[in-house]
Amino acid sequence: MQNQIYVIGHVNPDTDSIAAAMGYAWLLRERDGVNTIPARAGALNPQTSWVLKTLNLEAPILLSDASPRFESIMTRLDTIRPDAPLGAAWTLASKTGGLAPVVGDDGKPYGIINGMSLFKYFSETLGPRPGETTVREMMSAESKDAADTNVPKFVVNAHIRDSLNKILRDVYNDYWVVDEHGVYMGIAHQREALNPPRLKIILVDHNEPRQAIAALEEAELLEILDHHRLGNPYTHQPIRFTVDVVGSTSTLVTELTAEAGLSMPPALAGTLLAGLVADTLILTSPTTTPRDHAAAERLSRWAFVGGSPLKGETIESFGKQVLNAGAGLSNRTAEEIVSTDVKAFEGGGLKFAVAQAEVTDLVQLTEHLMPLQTALDQLRDKNGYKFTMLLVTDVVRGTSRLLISTNAPPILEDLPYKPLPDGTRDAQGVVSRKKQLLPAVLGLLEK
Repeated sequence: MQNQIYVIGHVNPDTDSIAAAMGYAWLLRERDGVNTIPARAGALNPQTSWVLKTLNLEAPILLSDASPRFESIMTRLDTIRPDAPLGAAWTLASKTGGLAPVVGDDGKPYGIINGMSLFKYFSETLGPRPGETTVREMMSAESKDAADTNVPKFVVNAHIRDSLNKILRDVYNDYWVVDEHGVYMGIAHQREALNPPRLKIILVDHNEPRQAIAALEEAELLEILDHHRLGNPYTHQPIRFTVDVVGSTSTLVTELTAEAGLSMPPALAGTLLAGLVADTLILTSPTTTPRDHAAAERLSRWAFVGGSPLKGETIESFGKQVLNAGAGLSNRTAEEIVSTDVKAFEGGGLKFAVAQAEVTDLVQLTEHLMPLQTALDQLRDKNGYKFTMLLVTDVVRGTSRLLISTNAPPILEDLPYKPLPDGTRDAQGVVSRKKQLLPAVLGLLEK
């Protein structure tokens, strides 16, 4: 695991975040020969799920936090049965550095034989004067008789940090690592537990710690590839840091692939194209640049080839399917809508969050207004934000309505969006949270 590098996007991942992680992990493997694994920091949204299903691709692995777990320090040593002769334990211990794990037929740990347990067994069995007992007789005893059965057990996917106090208090230097059913998985040593290997992480599509995987400070951050404003985390050493002015991180990955003289497999290229058109609303968002257009053309050439699930598609036709897959309010609860695509920010000393949902017609907002308002307030209270917002964007007409949690700071009344009788605000022409809404909010908070 120490050679693995996880490429991961932000929490509440959108399609660009997932696509960039998958694409950049592929590029680093192909170009640099490193062991990169695409990961995600949260559940897939409906749009991304549709994209991956359409392209017959597996979702990246779920990595909920970067804190080392016992699986990162365990070694799966060979084992012996409790009724095995002590001589078999002696032979095994000579190969494992002095340990012989004794495991029952049910796969669960029985005890560990080591130097201390052997000394105790011989002392109790032979007494102060061994007499006529031979080595052959001693080695014929059952292993369970010489095993220490009080060795601590830790679950394989448990965080090491949560058990440090117990590890420091115990007199043991070796521990069982078991699965959730108590079945043997391996052996861990105290020295590794006190200094576990850090997960190697590359962040894509974000650089702000509050949007990153939990416990990022416990990982070894190697690189950041992003297209958002700066809010970068503390690092232990210099890293490669790329933040560029384009409409999607998928664009950056596409450019790096082309610079390396490589072309992506059709399905992966289609995923990146989905991320690009989703973030730029099919190249119509104000965040769109000529580089995004060039990247989309290149990706379409890679993705729309014969044999591909996208054969015969165009950027426009595929883009509409991608946007439609993520649009709508009726197929999700209000809580899901405000938490699926939400990002946390800070400005003027206030912490807040902005969610965004896409629809094909703003008329549907009316019937969901009250539940959404309640869900926004609950999101605020649950996470300790000063206020929360939901930008409901009509991807067909290129405009939005803005919902703000109750009891928001009065300064937000000065936002340049007309208040409507239903309590929402008419954000005419606003489709980008990053480039249009956020600057307006921060401009008021940081006056």
